[in-house]
Amino acid sequence: MDRRILITGAASGLGRALAGAALADGARVLITDVDPSGGELTRLEFAERLREAAGNVERVAFLPLDVRSEADWIRARDWCRQEWSGLDVLVNNAGVAHAGPIADTPMSDWDWILDINLKGVIRGVHTFLPIFAAQGGGHVVNVASLAGLVNAPNMGAYNVSKAGVISLSETMRHELTRVGVRTTVVCPSFFATNLADVMRAPDPAFAVLARHMIAGALPGGPKLTADQVARKVLRAVARERFWSLPHIEGRALWLLKRYLPPAFNLGMSMGAQVLDRLAARPAKEGVDSRVEQERG
Repeated sequence: MDRRILITGAASGLGRALAGAALADGARVLITDVDPSGGELTRLEFAERLREAAGNVERVAFLPLDVRSEADWIRARDWCRQEWSGLDVLVNNAGVAHAGPIADTPMSDWDWILDINLKGVIRGVHTFLPIFAAQGGGHVVNVASLAGLVNAPNMGAYNVSKAGVISLSETMRHELTRVGVRTTVVCPSFFATNLADVMRAPDPAFAVLARHMIAGALPGGPKLTADQVARKVLRAVARERFWSLPHIEGRALWLLKRYLPPAFNLGMSMGAQVLDRLAARPAKEGVDSRVEQERG
């Protein structure tokens, strides 16, 4: 299907996997990312794959885009109008991570993560709604997280940013479906990506713990690859589904919260105690306190 798809944060991780899966399905893909060199390298790699398969290398393009910049968003919208005469699917995927207790999280970290994870999505929706209105429809995919549904301890800033994305998506569902704009909100749990490379943590012990969970070194780690998650997301879009919870354990946890809240709350309380003990262990062992900040 010759759909026109724009994906933010597509130089790596889930965004890259989504781009590859969409190209394999025959779509035209605009890769966008805050990292110009990484984004261009990704474009070149996908173009080479298309060339080897005797495909059209023009189906993949790259445009630098910082989701915090309204000027970058307008540039992306203008590109889609000029090069594609519109857009079919906007995928708001770019995001960063944060780990640590609420009491230890500085306001600067709150501003940073909300500007990217939540306001970045809002800017994208606000920028492209005029195109969808003019062409009579479109589809927005907002990548949130299971964290925004279950609100685990020591992830307050991240939880809030992703819960906001879910709230926005539900509002869009009720407000925009009647004008032909579909919405899918994606709530994965842990799977192996480079999310930890764009993470802040006031206590390095929580950074180490989060890295281990993302890498699958602890219980609750990855059960799916980024490519598998991407396939599930595109399937949800094709079927015009609102919810996409790719992980079975994530769906089970969400259902537990909805239908057996006492059991859910007890489990979260016990989990908090376990996480506190795990976080204390690397701190005592003198872990490297350097935590990589957002690229660029």
